Amino acid sequence: MDRSANAAGVLEHSDTGAQENRVVTEEEWLQKWEMRNIGFHKEQGHPLLQKYLDVLLGGRSGLRIFFPLCGKAVDMKRLADMGHHVVGVEVSEQALKEFFAEHSLPYSEEPVPEIPGAKKLQSTSGNISLYCCSIYDLSSSVVGKFDGFWDRGALVAVNPCDRQRYASLMITLMEQNSSYLLVTVSYDPTKHKGPPFYVPESEINSLFVAARMFGLAKDFLSLMLCQGGGEAGRKQRQDT
Repeated sequence: MDRSANAAGVLEHSDTGAQENRVVTEEEWLQKWEMRNIGFHKEQGHPLLQKYLDVLLGGRSGLRIFFPLCGKAVDMKRLADMGHHVVGVEVSEQALKEFFAEHSLPYSEEPVPEIPGAKKLQSTSGNISLYCCSIYDLSSSVVGKFDGFWDRGALVAVNPCDRQRYASLMITLMEQNSSYLLVTVSYDPTKHKGPPFYVPESEINSLFVAARMFGLAKDFLSLMLCQGGGEAGRKQRQDT
């Protein structure tokens, strides 16, 4: 298999053909939650968010922070408790209800007029808003734009054929000078069909080039985990 080292010194795998046509359906994701096949969920929050929180926040307060494919991530409550407004999207209503129940947070439900069949679950405090729908049904006219993005388990979960669509959506949701923290996984894609899918750094650069061209993402930090869960590499791009 062909491999090359990127600028961060991490080996990139060029043979991703085994995953290119892989499609995971919405029903399969719902089944993962129903069957409790959710090894991707971290009960204590994600250590990389703790480590690089200063990059996400940049010393700012009262940010709007987006959690794509949020599941029931405990980090959402942590950031809300810090005074930020958190917005997430998740196809599993079960996951969202578990989030509120596990944190003893009262919430309300309401339909989303712009998205047939979608629901918004919002904490009574108003600083956590979680949308139950396909992420591709969202737009800035529905959820607004964001100062920060925590993309852990999102880009690596979307089907490879949808990556450009996903990245394009993220870019439309970026406020000027936003911060984007992305976590990917490094492994041999010929030995695992995904998800999580392997996304090489070169493809990440291509997917989000527009955010850099138009100065939307002031800080874009790409973090790569190795198979054992340790940090394999990082690449930070910062506009001055």
